[in-house]
Amino acid sequence: MLEGSAVGRGGTPDEVGNVGALLMGEEGAFITGSDFLMDGGVTAEYWFGDRSEN
Repeated sequence: MLEGSAVGRGGTPDEVGNVGALLMGEEGAFITGSDFLMDGGVTAEYWFGDRSEN
């Protein structure tokens, strides 16, 4: 599944931490009630198909 994703790998702890830092920092002060899907494109691939076909 991961090899077929847009990024071809799993996320790193630093990448998850970067989103947390954004949400808790000044840059994310206006972000409320949002969901952030961090799956490297796996869900988009599932719903919209192989990106190489487009």
